[in-house]
Amino acid sequence: MFDGLTGRLGDIFDRLRRRGALTEEDVGAALREVRVALLEADVALPVVKSFINGVKEKAVGQEVLRSITPGQMVIKIVHDHLVEMLGEQNEGINLNAEAPVPVLMLGLQGSGKTTSTAKIARLLKTREKKKVLMASLDTRRPAAQEQLRVLGEQVDVATLPIVPGEDPVTIAQRAMRVGRLEGYDVVMLDTAGRLAIDEELMDEVVRIRDVTKPVESLLVVDAMTGQDAVTVATNFNDKVGVTGIVMTRIDGDARGGAALSMRQITGRPIKLLGTGEKIDALEAFHPDRIAGRILGMGDVLSLVEKAAETIDREEAEKLAAKMEKGNFDLDDMLSQLRQIRKMGGMGGMLSMLPGVGKIKDQLSKANIDERMLKRQEAIITSMTQKERRDIKILNASRRRRIALGSGTTVADVNRLLKQYQDMADMMRKFKKLGKKGLMRQGLSALMPKGR
Repeated sequence: MFDGLTGRLGDIFDRLRRRGALTEEDVGAALREVRVALLEADVALPVVKSFINGVKEKAVGQEVLRSITPGQMVIKIVHDHLVEMLGEQNEGINLNAEAPVPVLMLGLQGSGKTTSTAKIARLLKTREKKKVLMASLDTRRPAAQEQLRVLGEQVDVATLPIVPGEDPVTIAQRAMRVGRLEGYDVVMLDTAGRLAIDEELMDEVVRIRDVTKPVESLLVVDAMTGQDAVTVATNFNDKVGVTGIVMTRIDGDARGGAALSMRQITGRPIKLLGTGEKIDALEAFHPDRIAGRILGMGDVLSLVEKAAETIDREEAEKLAAKMEKGNFDLDDMLSQLRQIRKMGGMGGMLSMLPGVGKIKDQLSKANIDERMLKRQEAIITSMTQKERRDIKILNASRRRRIALGSGTTVADVNRLLKQYQDMADMMRKFKKLGKKGLMRQGLSALMPKGR
C-alpha cells in the first residue's frame, strides 16, 4: 500500500544521509519534499500540515543540526511523528465484558465487511480460543446471509440459522439470546451495507446498536477508496459511534493516505488490516511497525509472527533433521514452496525486510513472485515419487512430459532443477561443516562458488 510513498521518502532521506552536516535550509527543503510526497499519497491536507509543523519544530533544533549523524536524527524524528500520527500503539479487539460480547460490524457495501467478519471470527477462535457465533443482519443484499454461512463453514465458526422474513433488529436480538443460552464468548453481528451512506442505513444500525449494546463497533473501510474512506469513517463515527477501524485491500494499489489520515481525523484507531483475499490474510495494526515499513526499515517482528502462525513445526523439524544428514529431495523443496506461499509469497515476505523497498523493481524483474512459486509447485507435482527422489533419471523425454503436465516449458523445468541442485549442494555442505563449522565460517561457507 505504501510503495509509492516509501520510494519517495527513501530518495529524500538518502540525500540527507549523504550530507555530513545539515543547515536549517537543508531540513526545510527536505520537509517541503516530504510534504509533497504525503499529499501525493492522498494524506489529508490538515494532517500533512500538522505533521510537517511537528517534525520541523524538532528537526531544526541545535541538538539535531550539530549531531554526528543529523540525517539519521531527522529520519528518527519523522519515524516518531509517523507513529504518533498512526496512533502510538496497537489496540486489539476489546473483549473485556460479560459474555457473550457483542461485536458490531459496520461499513458500506463492497468494503469487505462480511469477509472481514469471518476473518476476525477465525482470529478470535484460533488465537484467543473464543467460542464465536456469527449472525448476518443483511436482509437486503441477495444471498448475503448465505455468504456468511458458507464463510462460517470455511473457518469452522458457527453461524446463526437463517429465518426467512426476520428484520435485522429481530435477528440481532435472537443472536444475542442464542449466544447467552449456548455459552458463546463472542457474537459477531454483520450489519447491512449500502452503496452510499443514507439515513435509512444509519437509523437501522442505531436501532441494532441500542438493542445489543456492542462492546466493539468495528467499521470496515476499503483502503482503495482513499480519502473517501476517511469521510465514511467520520460519518459513521458521528452518527453511530465507532470504536475501531478495519482497513481492507491494503495489498492493492492504494496510496496509503487513508491509513495515515484516519486516526487524526476520526480519533478512532485502526485495529486490523486485511492483507489479501485469503481467509487468514488479516493482521494487527502496529503503528511503529507500519512507520518502519513506510520508511523502508522493514517489519521483521510481523514477519516472525506470521512465520510462527503459518509454518508447520513438525514439517520444519523433519526438514532440519534431514539437513543435518545432508539429505534434501524435491518433496522437501515442495514443502518449502508451500510454506512460503502460506506466508504471502516472496513479495509478502520481502516487503517486511529492511531495505528491500529500494530493490523491489529488480526483484520483480527477477520473477520473484507468486506466479513463479505456483509454476515451481506445478512442476514438482507433475513428477513421480521416484523422479522427486532421484533427479538423475530425469532425461529429456521425462522433462518434456513434466513440462507438458505442469503447463510450463522445458526451460522452466531445467531452471527449477538447477535451483534444487544448488540447494542440495548447500545441504551437503551443511552436513560436512556441521553446526560448529558453520558457526566458525559463517553463512558464506554455504554459498555456491564461481557461479
